[in-house]
Amino acid sequence: MTLPDLIIPTYVQMLGALSGWLGKAETQGSGDAIMSARLAPDMFPLATQIRFACVQAQEGVYRLRGEAFPPAVTELLDEGRNAGGHPGTIADARARIAETLALLEQVRGGMPAVDPAAPIAHALPQGMVFDLTAELFVRDWALPQFYFHLMTAYAILRAQGVELGKVDYVAHMFAYLRPGTAPGS
Repeated sequence: MTLPDLIIPTYVQMLGALSGWLGKAETQGSGDAIMSARLAPDMFPLATQIRFACVQAQEGVYRLRGEAFPPAVTELLDEGRNAGGHPGTIADARARIAETLALLEQVRGGMPAVDPAAPIAHALPQGMVFDLTAELFVRDWALPQFYFHLMTAYAILRAQGVELGKVDYVAHMFAYLRPGTAPGS
């Protein structure tokens, strides 16, 4: 399995789940005010968590391809950083997810194989630079950062009363369910 074969389907299935969670929030009557909800006062709001999950998915792809980030990634980052004052709507968040999913689907078949030992210099805005291999980048940064923002979004939605459960988190697994093994079947 190649690194792109690992991360792209993971991003696709979990961003799809995130969009579904937001759909449930809408269906259950959560208004757009939920986009400002936080788990703690010093944490980013839901709007930021969603945008940063999208950034992490895009960043993973661009870094593995050895490409500079396009302006759209910077715009998404800035949107996320400013979401405390301008959280946007659930529809805005779902549109950002859809844009990221479209990008992932576009590059899915055309991602070149990546040498797991290829060097990646991962620079953060504060000036820190991490020297990693592609494998370490995926294992220790790309996937953990993505899941941090994804699960924080899930926790905020749950804390705000959106009825989500484990089945919403692992909905993609039902494609593999052996017939006749579900409870009550």
